[in-house]
Amino acid sequence: MNRAKKMLLGTALAGTLVVSAGFGTYSWFTSETNAQGSMTNGVLAINDGADIDTPMFEGTKFAPSQLQYGEWLSLENTGDLDTHIKATYKHAVDKASLEGYEVGYMAMKYTITPSKDVYEDSKIKLDNLFNGTTNERSIATASNVYGVEILGNVLSQAEVKSGEIVFGEGSQDDFWQLEEGQYIDIMVAIKLDENAGNEYQGAIYDATFNVMAKQTDEGAKYENE
Repeated sequence: MNRAKKMLLGTALAGTLVVSAGFGTYSWFTSETNAQGSMTNGVLAINDGADIDTPMFEGTKFAPSQLQYGEWLSLENTGDLDTHIKATYKHAVDKASLEGYEVGYMAMKYTITPSKDVYEDSKIKLDNLFNGTTNERSIATASNVYGVEILGNVLSQAEVKSGEIVFGEGSQDDFWQLEEGQYIDIMVAIKLDENAGNEYQGAIYDATFNVMAKQTDEGAKYENE
């Protein structure tokens, strides 16, 4: 009997040890969560970075008192970031001097392409600026039912003689800011002064037009600036 009791007691103790070991394998309550994400950088581009094929202007037999309209050059914000553009117009003449020339421009900013009438009206405005019939050649601005902003001016002789004219700086900064999908079309016109002398005969007038773009964020700079 004593031996049987000891065996039963030993078995009971063994069971107790097993149960105790079983309780020790349970974990604390826990929870877990995860998150992930990615970002794609924006694109800043004017005309997809391609050069403009359209010549600024072409002409021959240019003579004193004549006005030569250039071609409309189209600048499109083809990126997905708002951008500010700066256009630099450089010109030179192979003989005589730039003093004999007058330079003016008209620019239109839009999202929906305006009608041909709007372009023709812009030429008339520029002609009036050259002829001094509109408020001492002041900048002409307008907004019509097509949502077109118009900016134009005849440049001062000091600007012309400098050989370099910059658009997109100064009081008209907002005009040169383009949202995604917006355009600016610009046309430069040249007039040879009616008093230009024989030294201008056969002269060749050359011009280049460079456009740079930057972010609209404060502190943003143009390339190589």
